[in-house]
Amino acid sequence: MATVTDPYKVLGVDRKASQDDIKKAYRKLARKYHPDRNPDDSSAEARFKEISAAYDVLGDPEKRKAHDRGGAFAGGANPFGSGAGGPGGGFDASGFSDILSNLFGNSRGGGRGGPGPSAPRAERGRDLEAEVRLSFQDAVAGTQLSLSVPTSAMCGTCRGTGAKPGTNPKVCPRCQGRGVEQQGQGLFSISQPCSLCGGSGAIIEEPCPTCQGTGAVRTVKKYKVNIPAGVREGSRVRLAGKGEPGRNGGPPGDLYVITHVDASPVFARKGEHLEVEVPLTIPEALRGAEIEVPTLSGSKRLRVKPGTKPGTVQRLRGEGPPKLGDKKARGDIHYRFVLDVPDKLTREQEAAVEELSKVMNGNPRAKLFPRKAAA
Repeated sequence: MATVTDPYKVLGVDRKASQDDIKKAYRKLARKYHPDRNPDDSSAEARFKEISAAYDVLGDPEKRKAHDRGGAFAGGANPFGSGAGGPGGGFDASGFSDILSNLFGNSRGGGRGGPGPSAPRAERGRDLEAEVRLSFQDAVAGTQLSLSVPTSAMCGTCRGTGAKPGTNPKVCPRCQGRGVEQQGQGLFSISQPCSLCGGSGAIIEEPCPTCQGTGAVRTVKKYKVNIPAGVREGSRVRLAGKGEPGRNGGPPGDLYVITHVDASPVFARKGEHLEVEVPLTIPEALRGAEIEVPTLSGSKRLRVKPGTKPGTVQRLRGEGPPKLGDKKARGDIHYRFVLDVPDKLTREQEAAVEELSKVMNGNPRAKLFPRKAAA
């Protein structure tokens, strides 16, 4: 067992961290360095042992208190008793193995060291994803779509057992139906999926001829999907229980519908709001005007103040798209003004601009050169 001098540092948590934060940090690191995920990496195994030892101390409130009062642990004198490598001489991994079993989904009906064989455990079905494309208007208003999803369905021949009709799966003789094996690791042991049954807890000696022992067949399911108002590019709509079926009586997974939204020729999405670029003529910007602007339901009149500069933004509150999860709340529409400058001028326009320049002949760039202005 590797010596660990600071369990807080090993788990990457603050000394004031809650027990829940410590557990979360441990689980994250345990998943990363677990020997099952790093079968050929001895350094990962050593790191895993170090993480496990640290959690054995900090995961127990009493041991944590003793440590914080100045104790050490793992490898030498230990204030925590025989359960942590102290005078009793050994690291007690009984609770730790159970934690690992739960962490990696290997807990079986009989439990660790159960008295006898148990039935194969129920397994939740896989989640599925499907993508749909929506018009901008449908994304804003919400819609209903027909969706065909390739998936698995329970085999009708074997009723999902995977075994040939008239036969039944047998409890795995190696793991006794628990699906896990206990493997010694020095002073403690860890649980890992059974090498004979692959973690299913059962052996199928005569596979079903229809599904080849998988208990499921490929099919296409059709759904009517209600897309809520206000979805945007990349939104995920969850359909609970519409994923692949579970095994051995387990619950089905979920179906996630990912939305892709066509761009609008008028509106640009800006978070929960919309933005519209509104051109103004030079006279409108100078004198002010009342103009018509588009909304999601039609149009409205907007007052432009005299002397409006390009880039000025006005907004209409509550005229934007609905907010997901709140049917009554809506975003805003932001109107950004730009100047509509013609590429070419007619003679009449040139004359008008010339007259305008005579009365508006100041230099707006003078403030960029303060020294020249002072001279």
